[in-house]
Amino acid sequence: MTLNEPETKKRSYATAITLVALVLVLMLTCVPYLVSIALAEGPAQVNTADASPIFGVTIPHGYKQWELIAPAEEAAPLDELRAVVGNQTAIDAYQAGKLPFPDGTILVKRAWKRKQSPEFASATIPGAATTVQVMVKDSRKYTATGGWGFGRFVNGKPVDEAQHRTCWGCHEARAKSRDYVFTRLAP
Repeated sequence: MTLNEPETKKRSYATAITLVALVLVLMLTCVPYLVSIALAEGPAQVNTADASPIFGVTIPHGYKQWELIAPAEEAAPLDELRAVVGNQTAIDAYQAGKLPFPDGTILVKRAWKRKQSPEFASATIPGAATTVQVMVKDSRKYTATGGWGFGRFVNGKPVDEAQHRTCWGCHEARAKSRDYVFTRLAP
């Protein structure tokens, strides 16, 4: 053994310990972050009782924070205020004027009974929530309905199958030229 050999061994042990410590720190800081991202973006556990009959559409998580596409007012007998919001795929397609909408587009229509504002007599404000209606674009899954799946929910629960059977017929008859979507992007 030469005089430098013990010193070289000490350096390699120090380097190995430093590398192990660095890897350990990276694992302890990055892995939980990556796992949380994977879980957040992974497939949601869907309770079939919360999914619409026929289509299996559910209310998307976080939709109340999505960007507004357009407001609307529904006259009597429904007497509702409505707001259609969309996920980023929908917003990008609207802004680009892209039809048909790409797969992954999700549109959500929120509806409330209209009521007069107690503070301002000529203003109408949202009252009680009435429905949440969802359209999901998946051209492979929903080939028989123009690539769209539908869901209508009252108090967070899907309405019956008979009501869901009316969705496609209405959209097909009235909005075929706009990829079966009624809502236009508000200016």
